[in-house]
Amino acid sequence: MSSSSQSLPITISNLCKAYGSVKALDDVSLNIAAGEFLTLLGPSGSGKTTLLMALAGFARPDSGSIRFGEQEMIATPAHKRGLGMVFQSYALFPFMTVAENVAYPLKIRGVSKSDQRMQAERALDIVQLGGYGDRRITQLSGGQRQRVALARAMVFEPQIILMDEPLSALDKKLREHMQIELKALHHKLDATVVYVTHDQREALTMSDRIAVVNHGRIEQVETPERLYRRPSSFFVADFIGESVSLPVEVAGNTAQLAGRRLKSDLPIAPGSGHRLVIRPELLEVTPGAVPEAANDLSGDVREVIYQGESVLVIVNHESAGEINVRVPANRAGQMGVPSKGERIGLSLHPQDTIIVPDHAS
Repeated sequence: MSSSSQSLPITISNLCKAYGSVKALDDVSLNIAAGEFLTLLGPSGSGKTTLLMALAGFARPDSGSIRFGEQEMIATPAHKRGLGMVFQSYALFPFMTVAENVAYPLKIRGVSKSDQRMQAERALDIVQLGGYGDRRITQLSGGQRQRVALARAMVFEPQIILMDEPLSALDKKLREHMQIELKALHHKLDATVVYVTHDQREALTMSDRIAVVNHGRIEQVETPERLYRRPSSFFVADFIGESVSLPVEVAGNTAQLAGRRLKSDLPIAPGSGHRLVIRPELLEVTPGAVPEAANDLSGDVREVIYQGESVLVIVNHESAGEINVRVPANRAGQMGVPSKGERIGLSLHPQDTIIVPDHAS
């Protein structure tokens, strides 16, 4: 919000936290750049919220280090960490006006009333709620309450903002709109943002990088595009986006599906077993023979399902089983939609041929 605030990097080293025999955090290390929007993504119980609570100071790790910039924070109480925080429930005070809610962090920091009003109004303008200051929280919609929570989190210009699934209570259309709004808002703020969600599409939409969390460990940290197109394990490939996976045999750098060699431009990571991960939108339906340079996954159409923006075609491959293909529902795409029972050519480019170890860390 102003040049007086400078975002801080976060360095997490060998963080461990156990609840009885359950390892909520299992030797987690992660570097988050100053000003970065990093999302912790994973299923329920993966440890992502425990990691966020450790950053916030609400959960004390058993061992390890958390540094904001050069300062060690493990022993620092939550109220002294100087963080902005947006909760899933928003945690707004219903007995206060919108402006009083937003100004509350300033009030407890001893800021004068005139400065409280001025800074609260500025924060509300940024989240497009200018003129709403005198309203009660009960008079606001879910999306407006979420914006008030955001304004309150950033009003004192924190260097780090933590967000715990802040959009989960919104309906689908509003949630998708707010994802774009939050992404744009981050560009206006000089703050490092750590965001928790279990929604992979939300993470892909908003993040500079995504850390995929599974069983208390970081599976992979990457940009959205590389995470989607270059997953390092079957868990990541299966969790991020729509896919079909088929077991393959790997020897050295060569993979075979049902006895046929697969052409892949991507490196094959070592492991005890491997799977071919097929993104339905990356397959091409070919009217004739599959090009020699591509992988041939041709088969018979079992089902054709119209799903609005696309058509899902389920193909029976004679050796590998069912393969899903997604065809755009525009006019050009509709011309290429096959019929049930038809034999079709399916082509998978080597650049889109993803082969990953069949394991989760």
